[in-house]
Amino acid sequence: MDRTDIKSDEISLRDLILKVGQWYNYLFSQWKIIVLAGIVGAFLGVTYSIMKKPKYTASLSFALEDEKSGGGLGGAIGLASTLGLDLGGNGGGMFSGANLTELFKSRSMIEKTLLSPVNLNGKVISLAEMYIENNEWRESWNKSEKLKNIKFSPGKRVGFNRLHDSILGSIYENISKGLIVDQKDKKISIVTMEVSSTNELFAKYFCESLAKEVGEFYVDTKSKKARINMDILERQTDSIRGELNGAITGVAVATDNTFNLNPALNVRRAPSARRQVDVQANTAILTELVKQSEMAKVTLRRETPLIQIIDRPILPLAKERFGKVKGIILGGFLAGFLMIMFLLVKKIVNNLKNNI
Repeated sequence: MDRTDIKSDEISLRDLILKVGQWYNYLFSQWKIIVLAGIVGAFLGVTYSIMKKPKYTASLSFALEDEKSGGGLGGAIGLASTLGLDLGGNGGGMFSGANLTELFKSRSMIEKTLLSPVNLNGKVISLAEMYIENNEWRESWNKSEKLKNIKFSPGKRVGFNRLHDSILGSIYENISKGLIVDQKDKKISIVTMEVSSTNELFAKYFCESLAKEVGEFYVDTKSKKARINMDILERQTDSIRGELNGAITGVAVATDNTFNLNPALNVRRAPSARRQVDVQANTAILTELVKQSEMAKVTLRRETPLIQIIDRPILPLAKERFGKVKGIILGGFLAGFLMIMFLLVKKIVNNLKNNI
């Protein structure tokens, strides 16, 4: 590198330092505007912290025990299969692992929860209505002919139209943003659920109701196949028992009809003999069905998972709010930074105009 290049680099560095000094002096000369912007920003930050509602978080944890059937029931299940029955050895596996946590976040479960009843100030309303009241939507809805008569009564979806679905969809989107379901350790069947809301009671009620709805749906689905098979076996058992009772009565009637009958007339004894065969056959079938029915009850108990609540949300809930000090610092810094950027841009634009 020759001396010309070194001299050029020195001039460029010196010019850069001078330019930075000029910018510094310019900004320092505008310190009153920058400080004023910081004060205004701090005031806005405090106002925001006062107006912003605190967020409450309801937390619930539960343990899931799911005992799978197999082993000792293999022979019984095989025997039942010969009768065209399935005792449900592997039913409900679709909700194992991470699928269970996703079930909590599904729109179906959240909408069922929103339509569950809650007692608020002595009045039974749905959680959807409670959410609408908390967010003061009714005040604007009363001005609209389409919205002022919209109601969400506790219970099932009856008489819902497109507008009802749209409102429930909006509530679902808002709630799902503050819903966290996590299984922290995959080796431990403990699931934790957190629901955040600006209303403390709504967060608590919704958290408990959602756990109840998902728990009932999960248990019913996991044990559905075993319950259906048990019902079939019980109906067949009752039917065969009725046939057996009828056959026993028939034997008694046939015996009475052949009482003191001439031994030479054996043909008159045929109805009684046929009825006895029916009694023996129905007795054998009933014995097997009773065994299978009892085995189906055992299978149902094994297939029914146990969901045990460990911790429920207890008032007062954990509260998170935007503090005043945080509002002052962030508001003042952000406003001051934006004012500095504005002044720099304005200075650059003026310099370009003067050069032109």
